[in-house]
Amino acid sequence: MTTAAIIVAAGRGLRAGGGLPKQWRDLGGARVLDRTLAAIRASGMVDLVVVVLHPDDMDRLAPAPGLIVTPGGANRDDSVRAGLLALQPHGPARVLIHDAARPLVSAALIGRVLAALDTHPAAAPALAVTDALWRGAAGLVAQAVPRDGLYRAQTPHGFHFDAILAAHQAHPGGAADDVAVALAAGLPVAIVAGDDDNLKLTEAGDFARARRLIRQDMDIRTGNGFDVHRFGPGDHVWLGGVRIAHDAGLTGHSDADVALHALADAIYGALADGDIGVHFPPSDPQWRGAASHLFLSHAAGRAAARGFAITHCDLTLICEAPRIGPHSPAMRAEIARILGIGTDRVGVKATTSEQLGFTGRREGIAAIATATLVSA
Repeated sequence: MTTAAIIVAAGRGLRAGGGLPKQWRDLGGARVLDRTLAAIRASGMVDLVVVVLHPDDMDRLAPAPGLIVTPGGANRDDSVRAGLLALQPHGPARVLIHDAARPLVSAALIGRVLAALDTHPAAAPALAVTDALWRGAAGLVAQAVPRDGLYRAQTPHGFHFDAILAAHQAHPGGAADDVAVALAAGLPVAIVAGDDDNLKLTEAGDFARARRLIRQDMDIRTGNGFDVHRFGPGDHVWLGGVRIAHDAGLTGHSDADVALHALADAIYGALADGDIGVHFPPSDPQWRGAASHLFLSHAAGRAAARGFAITHCDLTLICEAPRIGPHSPAMRAEIARILGIGTDRVGVKATTSEQLGFTGRREGIAAIATATLVSA
């Protein structure tokens, strides 16, 4: 393990409106935190990510390979310390500490911070103050303030892991940020060039600006998936991650969930990343009888690693039986859970083939899926 990242997302900030803490608000079709997480992963420079959440939000984000979710504390200091302690058993050499409310962080900025850690124990991005500064009182300008040597701080802050863990453990609390903790411990902090697009979402206007920036550099991908499984002996089928009683089963190397297979292939297709057979070869015995949610989770992880958020998926099942309608809500909920998106972004419907073809003869089930991915 070389480099880890902590995303601090335990705050309850509501100043930006929307009725939700800002990390859970929608930003261009994906939650702010999901975009921040995808941006960190897409850099390709981070091996493990810890997301620190408010204890009441622990069910909003599921742990996954390369992702640890841990509860935070009453203030930022406590939350960062919780993230550092969650990383400690993994022994990273370096750690980035980033605000969840900065979802537009770029790989170039992350690279500058990490490069500075080659020669310094700590580094942080910042932008030199170029506007005139005033001190005001009672709505009037009271004094002009020199701006020489002043910077606007950004995250991620980067540190040698052992040094910042020791600094946080020794700090009494109440620091404005992790650079203040480092300075209190005597750690020199290098300043690297920040990025004006790496804005922090605080007020409602920040969301509007972020949406404009996303639209300027948005990569939208659409993929299609198709799968078929024949009926065989059994008393149930798995469809959309839901067990449905039936007078036959579906045959296949895994659990033969034709719905999840088609949807996983749609995501792989949007990424131009092969299909299920490439990532999970039927010739490999370890996947015999495997639950198909593993395949869909893998496809979603590949999308996140490439910096994409899954904004919508649509699934059509083609069969004479079983009846899909009564199970559609449960299937939508399960697919949404696996993908980490809202049920309002998952469509599940069914049709027959008017008793034509193999589906009309009740020999099997076919599924067609479409997935839409948007660069985070």
